[in-house]
Amino acid sequence: MTDTLVNYSIFSAADSEEMSRLLGEVFAEQDPPALAVGLTVVEFEAFVRLYGPKADAEGLSIVARSAATGKMVGALLAEDSATEPPAGHDQLSPKFAPIFDILGQLDAEYSGGRSKQLAESVHLFLLGVALSHAGRGVAKRLVAECLANGISKRFSIALTEATNKKSQHLFRKQGFIDRVRRSYKDHRFEERAFFTSITEQEGPILMEKYLSP
Repeated sequence: MTDTLVNYSIFSAADSEEMSRLLGEVFAEQDPPALAVGLTVVEFEAFVRLYGPKADAEGLSIVARSAATGKMVGALLAEDSATEPPAGHDQLSPKFAPIFDILGQLDAEYSGGRSKQLAESVHLFLLGVALSHAGRGVAKRLVAECLANGISKRFSIALTEATNKKSQHLFRKQGFIDRVRRSYKDHRFEERAFFTSITEQEGPILMEKYLSP
């Protein structure tokens, strides 16, 4: 999983802190829902850090590093959709609650009460690229590498919640289909509208792609 500028590899435990910093910075500074609720880099890093052991055990996440410097320039945190979230969610910043609520609504409607099966669907969870490598196709390649890895592990479905128009466009180009939508304008959590500052993004979409060898 190498090209002349960036090397791609499956996440390991040694990547955990660097991935937490990278995704913490990218999401706290660029992701519309994170911006809307005021999440800080440190708060988002703490969230990503929870998933390090899980990502290492499942072998579904992909990292991208500069071939010249070895520095991490992109990461895609992925998981088996049927596995439980890691412990510690109750200790995260309460600012996450509206985000978890709107994304949870997508998953609930998509699942429709059906039980999930292990090693059936891979969940592409957090995708981020450093500003130094934006616009170079790193995000597209991370998704492609993640899907190929999922296929090699016999997963049959890929799922993602794309929270903004840019990521929705990226995933559509990779063959993902829109399945469930929510509206930032209409969403309320504990009777409060948290996402009024990002209504131009319309809302998050749960997207699906069937995988075949």
